[in-house]
Order: sequence, then C-alpha cells, then structure tokens
Amino acid sequence: MTSQWRDLLPQAAAASSLDISSDASARAAQFEALRAGSFVSLASDTGLIAVNGADAAAFLHGQLTNDVERLSAAQARLAGYCSAKGRLLATFLMWRDTSAEATLYLACDADVQAAVQKRLSMFVLRAKAKLTDGTATHVLLQVGGPAAEAVLANTFASLPAAALAAVHATLGDAPTSLIRLPDAGTARAGSRFLWSVPVARAAEVWDALTQAPGLVVVAPALAAWLDVHSGVARVTTATQEQFVPQMVNWEVVGGVNFRKGCYPGQEVVARSQYRGTIKRRLHLAHVTGTAPAPGQELVETSDPDQPCGMVVQAAPAPNGGYDVLVEVKLAARETDDVRLGSADGPALSFMALPYEIIDPTEAPASPAVAS
Repeated sequence: MTSQWRDLLPQAAAASSLDISSDASARAAQFEALRAGSFVSLASDTGLIAVNGADAAAFLHGQLTNDVERLSAAQARLAGYCSAKGRLLATFLMWRDTSAEATLYLACDADVQAAVQKRLSMFVLRAKAKLTDGTATHVLLQVGGPAAEAVLANTFASLPAAALAAVHATLGDAPTSLIRLPDAGTARAGSRFLWSVPVARAAEVWDALTQAPGLVVVAPALAAWLDVHSGVARVTTATQEQFVPQMVNWEVVGGVNFRKGCYPGQEVVARSQYRGTIKRRLHLAHVTGTAPAPGQELVETSDPDQPCGMVVQAAPAPNGGYDVLVEVKLAARETDDVRLGSADGPALSFMALPYEIIDPTEAPASPAVAS
C-alpha cells in the first residue's frame, strides 16, 4: 500500500496495521462478516498496473498466458506472466475500463508489481503501449454483503452477476470498475467484489461504506482468508519462478488460453499440458502453529530430506491456525502425511477446493472461474 493511500484513508490504514490477535471479539466479528455478512477491506496487498495506448491489448496478448485482445469490458480474466522457462513471475486479475483510453488494468501482488511492471516495459519496444502505476490513480477495495451492495448501487446501474464479470461507471470524471471475484466455496455465503475507486473519490467512498449499517471493516490479513479459499493462487516474491501454471491449477481456473498463440514460456506450458503428466497441484489445507510463509517447504514424514511442495499463500483461520494454499506432489498428497517445514512440523489437514480439477483442453472450465 502506498503512502498516498495511507494519507487518503487513515482509517483503512489503521485497519491494515491492526494486530488481529489482540482483540478476540473484533476478530470474531470480522470473520463473521466475511462468512455471511457485509464487509469492506482495503486491498493493501494488491498492486495495480495500468496499460494505455493503441497497441496495449496486442502487446499484453503477446506477453501473458490468456487472451487479452478479445477481453471485453464486461468481463475480467485471470492471466499469468511467465519466464522463458514457463515459470510464473506474476499472476494477474485483468480488466479494461470503458473510458476513452480503454485502459487495461493488471492487479497482482503488491510486492512484485514494480519489478514486473519494469520487466514488461522493457519489451514494449516500438509498440504504442505505456505501463504506469495504477495505484497512483485508483484504490482497490474488497467488499461484499447486502450493506456494501446498497452502497455500490449508488454508483453502478447493476452489479456483476457471475464470477469474473465486470461493470463500469464514473465517479466524478474518473472511471471506476467493479469485478465479481471468484467463489470462495463454503467460506462465504455470498458474493464479493473488487472495487477500483478513483483516488479523488476514495475518502468519500470509504466513508459511505463504513457508515453503512451492519458493515464491518475487515483487516486485509483476515480478508485474505477468502482469497485462499477461492483456490486462485497469487504469486509473490517468495514464489516467483517456482511454478509452471499447471502446478498451481492456473489452467483450471481459466488463467491459461491454449489457443491464443505465443507468449514467454508458452512452449513449456503447452508441453506440460499435452505431452506430460502433471505431477504437482495446488491444494487447500489447514495447519496449526506459527504462521506459514509463502515459499516455505513441505515434506513427507517418510522422506523428510526431499521437499514435496511449498506454501503458496496463507491466512489466519476463524478457529485458530491457518488455512493455506500449497503446491504438493500428487503422490505425497495421496499419503495424506504432509508436514510444514520438517518431519516433526505441524501436519496439513487437506480440504476440498471450490472447483474440480478439469483439463480445459478437454472440458469447459468451471462456471465459477470461467474466462
């Protein structure tokens, strides 16, 4: 989160830095809002890249794992950015607004944004495309529940009805977008949205949301619990270049288009899909003990000297411990004896993802995450 956001939204910044372990009742109220109530949370862990220019879509189409040229304003898509070896450098949620410039936005992990933006910019060459820091113009909020939807209805004529659908409006003279986020399974009873709010109207929007009856301000560290339960992986600094997209189910959730043509690492990704057997997958699990860190290794008790996977994301769970997305060898998952860090580390208790593992080259992607 930039210092500008802290200046604009001091209450949100305070919520971002809240010690969520110090007040059990506040923590419980926030989790209840996430599960079945109304909430707002500053997406302080999310960076935003804005891409403008006549060749913006064509340029990104040749760099990312998904189709950008056919991305309509009515939808958002997941996409990855790979190294030449087919390893993910970043994962994006992307959309385009309906302004005269038709700006394309790439939301990614805040810690990788600057480096990825710089790397992408190096390949623009003669294309008419310019990448800028989208957090200079927009603040990202995650919202959900009836009280939040009542506030949203003051800006948007309708709300997105399906996952990864997008709607747009203007606040003042600036564009604003609302994207319905992927389903978080049984972790949440209702829908949730990512709202891209113009900086000039951020304080006004925040006040309207926080004054809505029944709406709870949720610390970003707790709101991340829904992201974990969506099963949509986020690549961070600690996990860059660790995964071919299939290792984190990226093709299953609609983040890879196998018909779009070339992009960095495309041959490796395609070979993994068509010529190889995918031996590692993303799983949802629960673990106790100290907070797991992205990139932390996992081992089997029977073979503790050889890592069998790693932590991708982690978030505090409502009843203690942490819920995690982990990349694990399928053979190790079948033993159901995977531990964090070492053979005597805490054991992972696996849970069901909110989607089935279906090969998108053979069957349609799940409607919850279709692109």
